[in-house]
Amino acid sequence: MEQVPNQQGGTNQELSMSAEVPGIDEARQEIEGPRIYVASLSDYNAGILHGRWMDASLQPEEIEADIAEMLADSPTTKRYGDVAEEFAIHDYEGFGLAHVEEYTSIRRVSRLAQGIANYGDAFSAWWAEEERDDNDGGDVFSQFEEQYQGTFETMDEYGRDFLVDMDAWLRDLNASGDVNAIEGRNCVYVFWPE
Repeated sequence: MEQVPNQQGGTNQELSMSAEVPGIDEARQEIEGPRIYVASLSDYNAGILHGRWMDASLQPEEIEADIAEMLADSPTTKRYGDVAEEFAIHDYEGFGLAHVEEYTSIRRVSRLAQGIANYGDAFSAWWAEEERDDNDGGDVFSQFEEQYQGTFETMDEYGRDFLVDMDAWLRDLNASGDVNAIEGRNCVYVFWPE
């Protein structure tokens, strides 16, 4: 760590983002699933890397409480008495194809992470495909469940799976009497019943 002079005549320890910080890797590994690294901006602006890895799949209120705890432990606050209030998301992991921006709302991060925790990477892909907004009263989890058709290696596999289901549907349709199907030479004649 390098000692860097600060404006108050003292020195700060400056860390690069790639530097190994004791405890950070261990904390990150303890969290399974989607996680975010939230940093104190007052510390960051003072040349100090202060933040924590947090479980992003918690309820927004729980994440906000973790952030408040991290900010209360600010080295800048302890040293100069200035209350740390601002934060930013400086890193994230476990979000698959979805992206988290520096100032993405905690509510949005939480909903995305909960979806990934509950449904896996398919939810991440679905979320990333278009801008998802659950602020309109819609339930993103219900929307996902309605739209998700499964995971397939290729579209051909999906097509074959669909055709298998189509065959079953046609057999059921024919057996129910809703249509009459008569096999001819190289064709099938379909009639509505009388």
